[in-house]
Amino acid sequence: MVSTPLLIYGANGYTGRLIVQRALEQGLRPIVSGRDAQAVQLLAREHDLEVRPAALDDAPALDRALSGCRAVLHCAGPFSRTSKPMAEACLRTRVHYLDITGEIGVFESLTSRSADAARAGVMLLPGVGFDVVPSDCLAAHLHRRLPSATWLVLAFHGGTGVSRGTATTMIENINRGGAVRRGGQITPVPAAWRRRDIDFGDRVRRCVTIPWGDVATAYHSTGIPNIEVYAAAPRSAIRGMILTRYLAPLLATAPMQRWLKRRIRAGAPGPSESVRRGAIARLWGEAWDDAGGHVRSRLRTPDGYTLTALTAVAAAQEVLSGRARPGFQTPSLAFGADFILEIAGVEREDVVPFGAGAAS
Repeated sequence: MVSTPLLIYGANGYTGRLIVQRALEQGLRPIVSGRDAQAVQLLAREHDLEVRPAALDDAPALDRALSGCRAVLHCAGPFSRTSKPMAEACLRTRVHYLDITGEIGVFESLTSRSADAARAGVMLLPGVGFDVVPSDCLAAHLHRRLPSATWLVLAFHGGTGVSRGTATTMIENINRGGAVRRGGQITPVPAAWRRRDIDFGDRVRRCVTIPWGDVATAYHSTGIPNIEVYAAAPRSAIRGMILTRYLAPLLATAPMQRWLKRRIRAGAPGPSESVRRGAIARLWGEAWDDAGGHVRSRLRTPDGYTLTALTAVAAAQEVLSGRARPGFQTPSLAFGADFILEIAGVEREDVVPFGAGAAS
């Protein structure tokens, strides 16, 4: 058994398993790891892979797991708790770091370690999944079309439900409200701060602002100082988001967090294969400048979880082939605005910037 010098951490999770399967389809033999030794050992036996279990709070074990690897694909969230120990281990062992986070705080925290990573010759590349490869590449494409842009708005419709890991992250951040970028600074706003109707190409959907990772990453990718990100949502969900403005202190208490997480664990690990098969995600973006310049583009992709497996493995392959820029990177900074077009099933179109619908 010859292993590829790629460690997939959290390989036994819902998204981790999708990524392992995609890696195998691409001819890779990743080393699998995670904090649940029994689960990752079962996964390793299933696919005849090398296994190196390690807990994130056991630095020597984590260093041993990374020994001889060139890159780690970190899939164990919530990344607000797990990214720091893994990134620190990568800096110690000089292994390139990739993850699938979408959390603003994680992006900003890793940005602050860019100089350290550059000195170590290590690339820190968070967000190599649906969060945020397609939207980051879309932002870079819009900026390429309008380099003078000072405003950027992105929106997406995911097409499927969420995994346990994603739901847990959402619950843990429920009391933080929303976030946008204004004048280059990340600015807190209330949950569901603004709403607008957006044409995704198939139909117009009602969308609401959310604290998506591009509030952090798109600024680093483009330098555009004013950024908002929207997600399509049913009106009932939007009303629920608005309600959290008032219930957040209660929902953030330890007893309520435990109850909510028990409910999550009792559910399915994530969208079934039959749900994901044929599902489509759509992204939309527009940028404009103070002189009246205005551009708009859209993306059509596989569903978010399928796309995460495709883009995460594609990014890892780029790194393994030697295409790694030391320091903090975003997907478009690392691989270019057209990286997303290398993924099967992705289409991009530039559209006439009229009839977007007004914000409210």
